[in-house]
Amino acid sequence: MDILLTGGTGFLGSALARNLYDQNNTVTILTRNPQSVRQIGRPGLKVLDDMANINADSSYQAVINLAGTPIFAGRWTPAQKQLIRSSRIGLTERLLDALARMPTPPQVLVSGSAIGYYGCQGDTPLTEYSAVHEDFSQQLCHDWEQVARQAEAQGTRVCLIRTGLVVGAGSGFLQRMLLPFRFGLGGRLGNGQQWMSWIHLQDWLGIAQTLLYDTTLHGPYNATAPHPVTNREFTRTLAACLHRPALLTLPASLLKLGLGEMSELLLGGQNVLPQRLLEHGYSFRYPLLSDALQEVLSHE
Repeated sequence: MDILLTGGTGFLGSALARNLYDQNNTVTILTRNPQSVRQIGRPGLKVLDDMANINADSSYQAVINLAGTPIFAGRWTPAQKQLIRSSRIGLTERLLDALARMPTPPQVLVSGSAIGYYGCQGDTPLTEYSAVHEDFSQQLCHDWEQVARQAEAQGTRVCLIRTGLVVGAGSGFLQRMLLPFRFGLGGRLGNGQQWMSWIHLQDWLGIAQTLLYDTTLHGPYNATAPHPVTNREFTRTLAACLHRPALLTLPASLLKLGLGEMSELLLGGQNVLPQRLLEHGYSFRYPLLSDALQEVLSHE
């Protein structure tokens, strides 16, 4: 399959690029920094450095859209919020305009999203059929998905991958936790009752490929493991895997003071379940957090 990938040099994108390339797909990474593609470690990857180069001579059977400024990249000032939105929504709009120039539209678009789509709803179990609670993250994901869905008008099958916290070697959030936990300085955030809907990297890759190849699938899918945990349980499990105590607590007041509105991502949480994937029969390699963390830590 001939695949165009945006966000291909990030944590998830580079792992997916390697995976798809190793399965004998032709993978082209759209990036403003072509030199960064070398770090992926697959010399046969193609590079496209400007969306304007997608024209009437271009042909991609599939497009995977993962581009976007990391949501934890900085405090949510008005300017940072606008950057977060434009790096997702604006880029996706430009991507769809570029794809419209192709003589044959792609068969499938797998477009990134996040479980922030549901907003913070406490202990309420959330599936793809659930109502949402409006906040910045929810509106961001909603608007991002609405733009991606416009590709359906050209006959392209659209799948939306709502990603949770990805557990994998080199993943940002886990790497930030490992150092203090290794020194016995780990602990819960706030009261620890907020939910963490996580997924192992290998399962995320499996889900992305399932959405890519299975022509019966369309619409939103929660890329989360079937057994989410609270922050307290995540803390205890990680500490046990490292054979360290986890007795400290980072007060909610300090998180709110330091991070402002962005602290909602750490203190709110979502109890998200992958109902549509389970209905489809997807089998998770790492349904339990302890197994997922042990696998990741074996590579550290």
